[in-house]
Amino acid sequence: MKITRLYTGDDGESHFEEIEIPLEDAGEIGRLSELEEATGIIFRETSPDYDYDWHKAPRRQYIIMLDGAVDVEIGDGTVRRFSTGDVLLAEDTTGRGHISRAVDNQPRKSIFVTLD
Repeated sequence: MKITRLYTGDDGESHFEEIEIPLEDAGEIGRLSELEEATGIIFRETSPDYDYDWHKAPRRQYIIMLDGAVDVEIGDGTVRRFSTGDVLLAEDTTGRGHISRAVDNQPRKSIFVTLD
């Protein structure tokens, strides 16, 4: 399963990287990843006018998009759109961080699974 990792590079800027989560055959129930320890879960809804200027992730966390979309911009101007079903691993806890913006004036629902 491919997901996107958002991390801080040696240059102090955030970068995107596609990573593969290995899945193993678990028989009738499908393919599963290894268990990863988590510390909490946060349910979130953002407003249609959400526009959060440069910020770092407050902790390592998976962000699972349930409904709606968000545009995430990094230091080199690259913008990636994450929408329903996408998973983002936010690890840019240092450096300048990233910008997050609502898409098409629509609210967004997501789940944060904290890893710290």
